[in-house]
Amino acid sequence: MTEQTFQLLENYMLSQMTDSAHDKDHIYRVLYNAMLIAQNEADVASDVLITACLLHDVGRQEQFADPSLCHAVVGAQKAYDFLTSNGFDEGFSCHVRDCIRTHRFRKSSPPQTIEAKILFDADKLDVVGAMGIARTLLYKGNVTEPLYNLNPDGTVSNGENDDRPSFFHEYKFKLEKLYSNFYTQTGKALAAERQSAAVNYYNDLLREVTLPYTLGKDILESILLHEQ
Repeated sequence: MTEQTFQLLENYMLSQMTDSAHDKDHIYRVLYNAMLIAQNEADVASDVLITACLLHDVGRQEQFADPSLCHAVVGAQKAYDFLTSNGFDEGFSCHVRDCIRTHRFRKSSPPQTIEAKILFDADKLDVVGAMGIARTLLYKGNVTEPLYNLNPDGTVSNGENDDRPSFFHEYKFKLEKLYSNFYTQTGKALAAERQSAAVNYYNDLLREVTLPYTLGKDILESILLHEQ
């Protein structure tokens, strides 16, 4: 890939990134992670991989405006349209489209080619570990969702049996389960190195939130009862 081609793709990507949790720096991290993974895989079409990494989230603004849309599906078509309108080969454009379409975690549409699997793993590496926690908190803040919810008895829900959106819910239903869903050995190894940071953060935050809702709340109730 020439520098001129890279700049064409990069400029289009930059024009589409408006979400702070899925910003240009996320794109670069995914791209660089993909380069780390690809060096340990055989027969990788580097131009396809680089293009798919740069354009994999160009559908985010559409999903943010309408949550019923899937950014992977929207972005795949946007990338294909951009590539074909700029003279890229049909086969190349279709390959990139398929990589982007399957980069989101969905059992019904798993990645098939090595380039698609590398993109999937590189993107998921940015959802695990400390970075994954930070980006999830950013996103939850953007859509005004809480850190946690309370159970009917007033205790803090850890998110496990809670279908209401929150950071704890996102951790239990998504972040905690990602580590066994990598396709490449390098992706699995890099994810495993990051896992303890996410586990420790969730456990520490849950403990810090739960303590005042139990002991502190009990103290307040005893004071109020005493002064009646």
